[in-house]
Amino acid sequence: MQFLDAAPADLGFRHPAEWEPQAATWLAFPHNRCDYPGKLRLVQWAYGEIIRKLADQQPVHVVVQDTALQAHAQGMLRRVGANLARVRFFHAPTNRGWLRDTGPIFVVRDREGIREVAICKFRFNAWAKYPDFQRDDELALRLAKQLSFPVFVAHAKGQPVVLEGGAVDVNGQGVVMTTEECLLDTVTQPRNPHLSRAEVEAVLRDTLGVSTVWWLGKGIAGDDTHGHVDDLARFVNPTTIVLCDETEARDANYAVLKENHERAQDFRLPDGSRPEIIRLPMPRPLFFEGQRLPASYANFYIANGLVLVPTFNDPNDRVALGILGECFPERTVCGIHAVDLVWGLGTLHCLTHEQPAGVPAVSAAAEFRWSGASPPETD
Repeated sequence: MQFLDAAPADLGFRHPAEWEPQAATWLAFPHNRCDYPGKLRLVQWAYGEIIRKLADQQPVHVVVQDTALQAHAQGMLRRVGANLARVRFFHAPTNRGWLRDTGPIFVVRDREGIREVAICKFRFNAWAKYPDFQRDDELALRLAKQLSFPVFVAHAKGQPVVLEGGAVDVNGQGVVMTTEECLLDTVTQPRNPHLSRAEVEAVLRDTLGVSTVWWLGKGIAGDDTHGHVDDLARFVNPTTIVLCDETEARDANYAVLKENHERAQDFRLPDGSRPEIIRLPMPRPLFFEGQRLPASYANFYIANGLVLVPTFNDPNDRVALGILGECFPERTVCGIHAVDLVWGLGTLHCLTHEQPAGVPAVSAAAEFRWSGASPPETD
């Protein structure tokens, strides 16, 4: 495994948009019963359906704890009719299964007609909320080693930078969208309290290869991550976003989403033009033992030829599927029942992570020197 010695943007890398060609989708087969109280087996069957849908379109990479879990997953996938020829298993210890946040964040560059891929490794601290995250924090490096991808390790002011994949969404053409509640919080669930807004923006520019940062305010009610943007707003093409909208004035999301729509009126693309903003409805509130769950249609996942959308046995399921169908006319838009999944406080986008098409990047730098840090060790 090779550690690259400059910021990704300095070497021409950028975070690709999710709709760009993918080599595979990553998931981690669920095993932590605490994440899905009383529903782990149901959630595993839901994963089987997700993997079945994805494997019809592209390779699927599944992280498993050990051979026993792999055998269990393979049995379930056979029973649901998944194309196992397109499913590859990777063994790595994990605390939880949220690959959007714990898996590798891939960056790409195009040179001489070849797309090169590298991994940008951020620190994971369990959303600054849970004590058990050490295995998850090591996951990106373990997978990079198995894939033979070179790695950037993000540091700022002498410390590793904390960032989860669900905290950002990019259009692939210079813009990243995020929330203040997640990346600028210094009290409740702080990621990088030592960094100012300007310093966070600099990290995003250097690591994701963007020029413009769009700041929304707070995330939706029930979001365990404290403001992830992928439950709130998403790019559907380089100039268009869908932004969740709540019409019930008594709902906890009403004022928050209204303010975010007001903020979005000030967004500008790098060329100075306004993006198109499409209102995406919210499902009716879902609760578990009195706790609001983060049910949101914005947590969809874009794959090659396919968009998977969480549904919640709600009248707005059909409305959301129709809106997203219009946004992705060249892809099949498919609903996935997510009432069981959301018990884990996340759904489809949270549990998947795309690997862009391309070959491992080659660099002349064999020694890691970025920010004077030493690369972490992995087994």
